[in-house]
Formats: sequence, structure tokens, C-alpha cells
Amino acid sequence: MANKPVILIGNGGHATVLTDILLQQNCSIIGFTAPSIQENRFGIPYLGTDDVIDSYNSDDIELVLGLGSIAVSKVREKIFLQFKEKGYTFSQVIHQSAVISPYCMLGEGVQVMAGTVTEAFVEIADNTIINTSSSINHDCRIGKHCHIAPGTTLSGNVTVGDLTHIGTGSTVIQNVQIGSQVLIGAGSLVLRTIGDNSKAFGVPAKEV
Repeated sequence: MANKPVILIGNGGHATVLTDILLQQNCSIIGFTAPSIQENRFGIPYLGTDDVIDSYNSDDIELVLGLGSIAVSKVREKIFLQFKEKGYTFSQVIHQSAVISPYCMLGEGVQVMAGTVTEAFVEIADNTIINTSSSINHDCRIGKHCHIAPGTTLSGNVTVGDLTHIGTGSTVIQNVQIGSQVLIGAGSLVLRTIGDNSKAFGVPAKEV
């Protein structure tokens, strides 16, 4: 949860979900940035393009990255690193219904959505999304800038590399390693290791 007023980067569907969570938690939202003037369904003011953030002191605000993804994308990573280099901090956003073990480790800017379960000794690195109703079981390790899409199940001791997207409704069995920059198609069943820079789909999932 944000400890300071926040600026939301983005105004699409993922940003909408984040805004809802922030408002439910009575967080102060200064406004949002986007490439052009846009309306916001919650009445949050448009501040300008991302460059306007530079006019705010990094000690006075926190940022929330409101861009989602439907595949492997480096856009979230680029924006996150750009503002980290300028000294800004990204707030974690955690829905009040999420069940998170006190023995988890969550990195900066991690977003955990409604109905998720994250069990003991899970590690989730910076700027990763754990989306709605996902289950992350014991000892899983998830890298930076990942998106674990809605309804995904990671069984125990699964490893996921940086910049990987695991599609909606997928299941990964225990002890499987998934590399960096991997796309797992929606509804897939992953039974074996998937190497870096790969795409895998199906039941069971096969690299393509």
C-alpha cells in the first residue's frame, strides 16, 4: 500500500483495476499520465504525458505502473527502470482480499490482485503482476517484470524468469523451471522446463 500520494502511469484496463484498489484503500491519487488527454472513469485528473512526473519531487510521491500486458513486453520494464534511475519509488498495490503469507518476499512495485493466494517462502521480484484469482504455491520464485495472468496456478517450487508472461488459466506443475522472456499461452498445462525466449502452448504445453 502506498505511503505517499501516488501518480498512476496509464489509463487502460489494468490501470482501472489498480485505481479501484487504491481508492478502496483510501490512497491519495494525484492523477494519471497518458500519451494524450483522456477521460478517467473515476474522475482522476489527467496530468500530462509521463514527462510531467519529473516536475514532482521523488521524495514526495510514489508511482504506480498501470500498464498491463498480453504477451512478453519490455514496455513495463523500460518505464520502471527509467523512473528508478531518476530516484522515484514504485508502490506495491495489494488487494485487500489477497491472501499473502507473512513469509513471502515481495519486491518493489509488485501488484497482487483480488482473490490471489501466495503461500510461504514465495519470492516475487520487482514490477511483477500477480493477477486476479491466481495461486502461487510454496517456494515459487518469480522474476522481475513478469505477468502471471488471471486464474493461473503455480504449484510448489516453480521458477519463472524475468519478463515472462504466463497466460490466463494456465497451470504449472511442481518443480518446473520457466525461463526469461517466455510466453505461456492461455489455458496451458506446463509439465516440463521451458527455456529462455520461448513460446509454449497447449495441454500439455509444447514449445513452438
